[in-house]
Amino acid sequence: MTRFEIRLPGIMASLLPMFAIFFTLLGKPDAHAQSEFEGYFPENATFLEEITTPSEFFGFEVGERHVTHDEILFYLRHLAEQSDRVILEQYATTHEGRPLIMLTITSPENHLSLERIRQTHLLLSDPSQSDDLDLERMPAVVNLGYSVHGNEASGANAAVLMSYYLAARTGEDFESSLDEMIILLDPALNPDGVQRFAGWVNQHRSVNSSVNASEAREFNEVWPGGRTNHYWFDLNRDWMPVQQPSSRGRVRMFQRWLPNLLTDFHEMGTNSTYFFQPGVPERTHPLTPQRNQDLTMAIAEYHADALDAMGELYYSRETFDDFYYGKGSTYPDIFGSVGILFEQASSRGSAQESIHGVLTFRETIENQVATSLSSLQAARELRTDLHDHMRTFYSDVLMEASRSPVKAWVVGDASDPARLAHFTDILLHHDVDVFDLSQNLTIGQTSFERGQAVIIPAEQTRYLFVKSLFERRTEFADSVFYDVSSWTLTDAFHLPVAEVYASRFNDGLKGVAWSLDENFQIPEEGRLTGGRSQVAYLMEWSDYYAPRALYTLQQHGFRAKVATKSFTAATPVGVKTYPQGTVLIPAGDEMIDKDRLWSVIR
Repeated sequence: MTRFEIRLPGIMASLLPMFAIFFTLLGKPDAHAQSEFEGYFPENATFLEEITTPSEFFGFEVGERHVTHDEILFYLRHLAEQSDRVILEQYATTHEGRPLIMLTITSPENHLSLERIRQTHLLLSDPSQSDDLDLERMPAVVNLGYSVHGNEASGANAAVLMSYYLAARTGEDFESSLDEMIILLDPALNPDGVQRFAGWVNQHRSVNSSVNASEAREFNEVWPGGRTNHYWFDLNRDWMPVQQPSSRGRVRMFQRWLPNLLTDFHEMGTNSTYFFQPGVPERTHPLTPQRNQDLTMAIAEYHADALDAMGELYYSRETFDDFYYGKGSTYPDIFGSVGILFEQASSRGSAQESIHGVLTFRETIENQVATSLSSLQAARELRTDLHDHMRTFYSDVLMEASRSPVKAWVVGDASDPARLAHFTDILLHHDVDVFDLSQNLTIGQTSFERGQAVIIPAEQTRYLFVKSLFERRTEFADSVFYDVSSWTLTDAFHLPVAEVYASRFNDGLKGVAWSLDENFQIPEEGRLTGGRSQVAYLMEWSDYYAPRALYTLQQHGFRAKVATKSFTAATPVGVKTYPQGTVLIPAGDEMIDKDRLWSVIR
């Protein structure tokens, strides 16, 4: 029995000895800081007096109420101005216009050569050069990410405290740790949701709040709540498809650094305790290497020690899977990193009754801070193992790709270049090598035209990720899943695809490489066959931009009809059969402004 299999009856929790030691305690505590940070930071931690504390900036202590995203943003900007350990950069903007920011936190000395450190770190993913790296001298790269679901607020509030801690903590050992780590801190992965939920709770809480969820409005936010972004999209399913601006920016930041460790802080039901990965072993994706799970277990020991020292209940190896590469804690696993999911029982407000007693908002934040600190301790002490895992991962990937009978995938549709371009755009965000198909190619019954298709070679460092996008997995070690169990990206785009085996593959099939540079463009315009019509216009719904075209026509006040079955029609290019779903835009009605319709159609 492992330490994570010890359970209390009726709750999925593990208790270990309460005397485990957490971080080394250094120096004498500052009296002011001790009261504000009691329960959050190591008891005797000391801080630079010139760095503004959260309570000095906000006028209240973290945990007294829910910090809004704008308050987080303003405070972290202020922190970056005060501290030579912190650089703030914006990597995307939400649909509601809020900045998504990343703090890069390390020692002032590392900041002076940050780009060199990054470039050296990326060599771990280049088997042709990685053997020459001195892993002992390389800092670990850690990505701390909070509150991708906006109404799981303990994460974003913990991020405020962690930012202050990393900017202001003093002590020789701590300052030495900053030399050994590059910390990328993303305080709120879903700013719109964080703002929406904080506004709800702060608006509906009372001076004398009830802890009964059935009585207090603060616990029962109206639909759609703060979980999702502006368009009600679950951003924790978007790491692979990158359909939202925040996800696109975040994935580019990930690929820019390839962090050794990425943390993903969440909340769950109020009657739960605390979860950290590993999850259910049988629900780990088969393409994820075993060493990833071994390191996840090794890191879990640090979280267990931290929570033991606090007397907190927790569990692991249950409930949650580690399968879908579109989730924040699983995406890193297919790129040589280690992703860790944390789930804290949610107070959903200032304090709420649970089966374990009253759960306060402050307590939920304390636990998220504790496992943030334990993650950093683990990354520091295991950094050579994490570096070696990444180096070995990419060497093994290229070796596996060389042994694969499939040498490439060809994807294309000459009738809809926009569809292919959007598909390719997703691959490029993950640094996948993609090339124009340089010559016509027929595989089985499917033909691909030169210049109208792309070829994705297997022998590249992103081979396993690409394989996960194209494979059709129908057998599973465990048939029960928390969430997504299957995805084939070409099916999502309704694109023809074919595997190219060794007998048909040669480098001559690879044309110009696609790139996300300033020259990358996605076709924005459709084609009109025939001229101006006095009767009607027909538009097949299978075209990628058909919905956009329909919405544009409707916004201009024009009506449209849809075919409920296939039909034939005489057109300027002859009789043609149209499928079910074809959209008809009438042009002959005397009430229609035909000139304006023609202008919009063109």
